[in-house]
Amino acid sequence: MKAEPTAIPDVLVIEPQLFGDDRGSVFESFNAAAFAAAVGRTVPFVQDNHSTSRRHVLRGLHYQEPQPQGKLVRVVVGSVFDVAADIRPGSPTFGRWVGVELTATNRRQLWVPEGLAHGFLVLSEVAEVLYKATAFYAPGCERCVRWDDPTLAIDWPLNGPPVLSPRDAAAPRFGPDR
Repeated sequence: MKAEPTAIPDVLVIEPQLFGDDRGSVFESFNAAAFAAAVGRTVPFVQDNHSTSRRHVLRGLHYQEPQPQGKLVRVVVGSVFDVAADIRPGSPTFGRWVGVELTATNRRQLWVPEGLAHGFLVLSEVAEVLYKATAFYAPGCERCVRWDDPTLAIDWPLNGPPVLSPRDAAAPRFGPDR
């Protein structure tokens, strides 16, 4: 496994090693020891989630507080533009974001540590996204930041309005009142 830091150093792009021949291919999508070495700590994943979405669906920017979730995100069908936004007060990268294209073909994964907001935009006709979470989903801790917040200024690859859930459409802007 290869782990590359992004503009937010603790957000990592993970690239598994692919082994293939004329029969097909195989790769380890997760290895606890290799992942711990890449992020510098043991990460206890407690839940796996699988979402299916159609083109132009934008999910996010989601996070949990006070029960934060770290997420290891990958795509098994289609492609998405995956985003992590640093909303951690006091962080040297507070208010910055990174975006990475994750596809079923490139097999890249994005590690989004606890405390960051996460979202994605579906680029293909349909996409299936799998992600491991470090904390259980807690509806009472669920929070959201508006996808088009002008302070974060995420450069989503859109050529029209995204398809949003009612909750995401009504999400508050990023700022001290979050």
